[in-house]
Amino acid sequence: MTVLMACLGVFVAYLPVTSVSVSLTAIQSALSTSTLQLSWVSDAFVLPMAAFILTAGVFGDVHGRKKVYLAGLLLSAAGAATSLTAHSIGQLWAGQALSGIGAAALLPTTLALISHAVPDHRERGKFIGFWAMCLLGALAIGGVVAGTILGHVGWRWIFLVPIPVALLAFGFSLRLLPESRAPRAGRLDWPGQITAALAITALVYGIIQGGAGSFGEVQVVLALAIAVVSGVAFVLAERRSSHPMLDLALFRSPGFTATTLVAMVMFLGMIGFFFVLSLYFGMVQRLDTLGIAWRMLLITGAALLVSGVAGRVMHKVSPRLMITTGLLMVTAALLTLLGADAGTSFASLSWRLILLGLGMGLVTTPMTAVAVASVPHPLAGMAAAGNNAFRQVGGALGPAVLGALLTSRAVSSLPGRLSDAGVDGPLADRLADATREGGLGAIGSVPFGAQAGRIQQAVGEAFLEGMRLCLTVSAGLTFLAAVLAFVLLRPRRTATGTEKVVRTSTAQTAQTSGRAKSLVEEGA
Repeated sequence: MTVLMACLGVFVAYLPVTSVSVSLTAIQSALSTSTLQLSWVSDAFVLPMAAFILTAGVFGDVHGRKKVYLAGLLLSAAGAATSLTAHSIGQLWAGQALSGIGAAALLPTTLALISHAVPDHRERGKFIGFWAMCLLGALAIGGVVAGTILGHVGWRWIFLVPIPVALLAFGFSLRLLPESRAPRAGRLDWPGQITAALAITALVYGIIQGGAGSFGEVQVVLALAIAVVSGVAFVLAERRSSHPMLDLALFRSPGFTATTLVAMVMFLGMIGFFFVLSLYFGMVQRLDTLGIAWRMLLITGAALLVSGVAGRVMHKVSPRLMITTGLLMVTAALLTLLGADAGTSFASLSWRLILLGLGMGLVTTPMTAVAVASVPHPLAGMAAAGNNAFRQVGGALGPAVLGALLTSRAVSSLPGRLSDAGVDGPLADRLADATREGGLGAIGSVPFGAQAGRIQQAVGEAFLEGMRLCLTVSAGLTFLAAVLAFVLLRPRRTATGTEKVVRTSTAQTAQTSGRAKSLVEEGA
């Protein structure tokens, strides 16, 4: 029952991700948003998830994981209800933020619940595979459900689906889910929480605003400076705290360090590219939401299938081999997409998208399992929260970084593309001014007249230039993640020359520290 509820919880947490991604074009059209405002629709969800995930993990360890899990379900339902009734971009951001906080409560507690219910790390890998399958299943189903809904009613109704699912899980869990806490749990680390939230929020805000305007603007420089100072303050606070939110001693484990870095770098590239890919299908290929969803399903469906297999064979196949191979497959898929244009057929795109999904599925399960298994069992909740936090930081930075790159390259290339299409004079000037102010989405505010076809072609070509830049950056990031996995996940050799997988002891220091400072090697 614990594993079932954990899988249902992560399903609720990730259900809004692709449902919103495939609906971005519809949301932009309905609310007349700029590309900058649209990027905040995704980041309004991911940012609070990244900022509060560590706190939720520690709160569950101290006060009970069931309580945090139930609170996460209610917050997810409340966020979906807020978005369901949204008539402005501000209210949609608020609803997404509530859902993000709910997801922050669900992600670490679901993994910690599984770790508590299945203490044997070999057996646990299979159940983490189920957990990862539910995560990917939510990504797969969310897009198709949203596309089907948008074929009949307005975009707001995509937020109806998570509400009954969350409430159903709440009802079952309230009666059937056992409570659990971490042994010798400490107390909440408010200095760490405040500095971490400030650092993450300021960093993402600075990158989004800098990409939309200039990185020399006062508010952008100030935001990035706050991010740096808060990041340093967070490290200092955690080093001095007797009950840290993120015990820095965890990073002495090569397994935890490697999977955390890989998760952050990979999600930066992949979540950012999903944002760009959805806009490509909508703005360049002129697909409806259901058409976008079916194409995204090729990615998530392939990932879902492979993830289940990966969970069952993890004790036979090296996690290092699976993670590195999967990341190289993702890199190859991204590079093959460089040749995509407005007329690329579904058949031509499908094998590339499937390859992308296969690589993702090969990474997700072992990456999560290694992070949890590479630390002492009492710290499994903290490790799960830390790994998910860095993953979501990468996910929050993805749309910010790649959205900024997309807008910058597309807007700068648009005048040349308009000239090539034979659009010049005052109309070309108005189009260029509109995109500089509001991104490519602002094109719709300018009357096209008889030149609509040529303008749409020019906009599509400008978008493709920006997308190819984003693809190159995403491929570079996933290749970097593959190198990190290959180097950092090497089996360690003992004094006798035998290879051993790096795990950690359950040793903790005396009362002056309260932290696990020594990490030792023991045979897996």
